[in-house]
Amino acid sequence: MKNIIVTALFLLLNTNAFACYDESLSGKDNLDSHLVQARMGDAESQFMLGLIHAQGCGVTQSHDNAIEWYSRAARQGSTKAQNNIGVIHYRKAQDDIGFLYFTSEQGNQNIIKAHKWFSIAAANGDKGALMSTRHLAERMTASQIEKAQDMAREWMAKHQ
Repeated sequence: MKNIIVTALFLLLNTNAFACYDESLSGKDNLDSHLVQARMGDAESQFMLGLIHAQGCGVTQSHDNAIEWYSRAARQGSTKAQNNIGVIHYRKAQDDIGFLYFTSEQGNQNIIKAHKWFSIAAANGDKGALMSTRHLAERMTASQIEKAQDMAREWMAKHQ
């Protein structure tokens, strides 16, 4: 029961991960309205394209494409994008739990990646990401947390 409550709280605190786009426009219009600006380096448009791809709003849902656009925005300091990358990796980690009996690395890698991105967003002031980092750390080993923190520090040294 505690896990259900904590997970619900996690999802509520990360509502920006589930927003979609301007509902007054069609999916194609949303895509087109952000694509030109995103390619010119506009972080908010890159973030919005990440949302569009993550939710499959007017496009085929693709977490890989979402991560690509979120990563572009994250490199420019978007804590929302950093957090949403963490959310995607967290969801992948949850999906991988069932497969952990068959593989030893894939699930752990997604948990580590999720913690990395939550740590980056938290270091940049995202309070929801800080809570998510703490929540996720409860399910990780000390060596996984250390690896995630090292990856986050490396990323921040390179991009900030």
